[in-house]
Amino acid sequence: MNALNEQCRNIDGRSYKAYKRLMGRHDLGVGRELLVDHVQADPFAPPSRMRFRISWAQCRLPDAALDGPDRRRAARDWLARCFRAETRTENVLSIDAGGQTVLERSCVLFDESGVELRLKVALPARGRKIMGRQAAEALTERLPAVAQAILCPEGADIDAMIRHCQVVEDQAAMRRSLVERGLVAFVADGSVLPRASGVSEGPLPEAVPFESPDSLRVTLDRPNAGPIAGMGLPSGVTLIVGGGYHGKSTLLSALQESIHDHVAGDGREAVVTRADTMKIRAEDGRSVAGVDLSPFIGELPGGSDTRCFHSQDASGSTSQAAALLEALEAGSRCLLMDEDTSATNFLIRDERMRQLVSADEEPITPFVDRIRSLAEEGVSTLLVLGGSGDYLPVADTVVQMKAFQPLDVTRRAREIGGEPPEPVAGPDLLPVARTLKMPALREAILGRKGRMRIRVRETGLTVGAAEINLAAVEQLQDPSLQRGVAWLLMALIGEEGPARLEGLPGKLAEWLDREDWHGLAGSTPVDAARPRVVDVLATLSRLRAVQPCF
Repeated sequence: MNALNEQCRNIDGRSYKAYKRLMGRHDLGVGRELLVDHVQADPFAPPSRMRFRISWAQCRLPDAALDGPDRRRAARDWLARCFRAETRTENVLSIDAGGQTVLERSCVLFDESGVELRLKVALPARGRKIMGRQAAEALTERLPAVAQAILCPEGADIDAMIRHCQVVEDQAAMRRSLVERGLVAFVADGSVLPRASGVSEGPLPEAVPFESPDSLRVTLDRPNAGPIAGMGLPSGVTLIVGGGYHGKSTLLSALQESIHDHVAGDGREAVVTRADTMKIRAEDGRSVAGVDLSPFIGELPGGSDTRCFHSQDASGSTSQAAALLEALEAGSRCLLMDEDTSATNFLIRDERMRQLVSADEEPITPFVDRIRSLAEEGVSTLLVLGGSGDYLPVADTVVQMKAFQPLDVTRRAREIGGEPPEPVAGPDLLPVARTLKMPALREAILGRKGRMRIRVRETGLTVGAAEINLAAVEQLQDPSLQRGVAWLLMALIGEEGPARLEGLPGKLAEWLDREDWHGLAGSTPVDAARPRVVDVLATLSRLRAVQPCF
């Protein structure tokens, strides 16, 4: 510590580039060390990246917070939140702590030797001159003090940490139980689904608590808080209907976000959805590469074959069909859709239009004609509708939202909808895997300069030379998750030979099960979160330079 302190003070007042001398490992004594991995080029560049390591002998974390993978993930999340709270008013030290969701982040790690905190450090300067004394204080006094405070909690802090771990463990257990219970989602009685505003993740004050209809109420077990009752949505085809502003999209939003765990007090900490659930929507202008669209889009005018469809500017219906089939290809077996963000001609074609435009003149087979076939293949669909009754005959469950409360109107919907139509025959719905040309993928990402820089923007992700628009991948909007995807893509292009998408889900699942998933690309990210396999492959499918081979 004295050596680092002296080193910082010796460069006081020098050009900012002299901070480069801090690169490397610094022994801070008493089982603590600081590793400086990257020093920013100037005061206006992205912050420096550092790792602070402390041995288990210097920590006093409760055993209850380290018991099992779910609690360990929650404990790491809790430590990041505590570090952020301790340094919130400071400009030098920062950490990638989360919002309302609890993710597997790279900012706090546990290993056999101890705890590692991965930080961003804005090294202080006056203009372009080094403020060495302030840097020494931040790195040798403030950082160790904050680390010691959060890693040696006492009293109420210990209780709060254990409670955080229990809440996360309960959600993970409930989510795992969905499949064995024949459910795709669960919303506990008393949950608060509306958010405070469009820019706030917190719960809406004085919102109406959710209460399940009796016919859909089930009870799930929790290892810590015990049994809990709420609405269980069964596998198959579920419709969420109702008038405008009655809570249909609010419920759908809660379900699509509940693939992840939430913090206590969020209002959705007892709402869980199957982990492989994918939100599907139309996406005008996206690229599509080698997807077999024939289950929904037949031969196009001019004789174009849709069994290997390519486009750099897909329409709404084409893009939604591609997104659905890509999700199935990636392993998703639960789809979410909202009428408001779907292409109408992909969802339905009513009887009058069928009479006006004959089947041989319309290449699109609407989703309503194939949704039952998907259900028979084990793929569930949850669809929000407000303007079309064509789905009533094919639904297994119909939930009406009325003043933010759910009503089970399945029986009435069947009376209105009548007998379900015969399933429409067509090509297999579960896609045949594509094979990617890896040299083209590497070239697209590396570019001419071979730079591996990652940038997260409002509409998407830049990985090296590749720009990927992710605005329509609604469950992948957390910047840390996008960085996690980027690190996986960089690890992927390091693989030799062509890669089949058929094998990629398994390969990615194997990688993501490893504790060192964040280091597969040969680096040490400080601000990445572990994504799902379906999110990585959804990103890959939107890379415009992707080239399938057959």
